[in-house]
Amino acid sequence: MDAFMQAAIEEARQGLAEGGIPIGSVLVHDGKIIGRGHNRRVQQGSVVLHGEMDALENAGRLPASVYRNCTIYTTLSPCPMCSGAILLYGIPRVIVGENQTFMGEETLLRSRGVQVDVLQHQACIDLMNTLIAEKPELWNEDIGE
Repeated sequence: MDAFMQAAIEEARQGLAEGGIPIGSVLVHDGKIIGRGHNRRVQQGSVVLHGEMDALENAGRLPASVYRNCTIYTTLSPCPMCSGAILLYGIPRVIVGENQTFMGEETLLRSRGVQVDVLQHQACIDLMNTLIAEKPELWNEDIGE
């Protein structure tokens, strides 16, 4: 498996171990992880700390030229908020662990020229299915149902 997706999965597992939602993400530039994060809405009482947003936040403030040469890996298809951040910062490629449990804004991203590759990685699917089965109220809160 790709080492970067494995790092995103490790982030997702950390989020689950902390009592949160198991979605992880890493931001990669020139073959190196420059930001990593996981959904910390529960842990931080945050309305915005999805996995992708946490990875971007942890990468810190960067010049636009860096974002334009990054790939973001995420264990779950990006929601509208995270997709908006990807578009805002001009990140050209997204590698998605899975989109079976939740289909995000992949069509929007592709329509704006972002390359979106979906792996349907079983570990990502299993993490989300476990959360949905064990804590449906938490999942429904996170996706706004």
